Amino acid sequence: MSKKDKHIDYIWSDKKRTIFGLPISFTRYYLTENRIITRTGILSVHEDEVELYRIVDKSLSRSIWQRIFGCGTVVLFCKDADTPEKHIVSVKCPREVSDLIGSYVSQYRDRYSIRGRDMIGSAGEADGDCDHDDHV
Repeated sequence: MSKKDKHIDYIWSDKKRTIFGLPISFTRYYLTENRIITRTGILSVHEDEVELYRIVDKSLSRSIWQRIFGCGTVVLFCKDADTPEKHIVSVKCPREVSDLIGSYVSQYRDRYSIRGRDMIGSAGEADGDCDHDDHV
């Protein structure tokens, strides 16, 4: 693999904002064309990824302090066994970030013809029994 192959183009990235809306944190968020990556830590680094097509819904929350400093938290609801909820905590311009993620989710699903019905049962329901009554 050449050095050029290792380069990832990030569409958006930001750090978690802490006190007074300053990016003094070791948590960083990245958006690529097909996934959202959360990288935490300084010495021991942990990365968590969610594929965009697995996002089924999103919400936005802003506390009074986040509103004062222009930050907010975007919550993504995913059909992923490891990460059913992805919190993008205290980032600048949260409405724009939420809209950007939504547009890339739609583009990704349109490009690969993936719809919500394609993900039914993918996060924990192995046999498709929705009521879990265990009756025959």
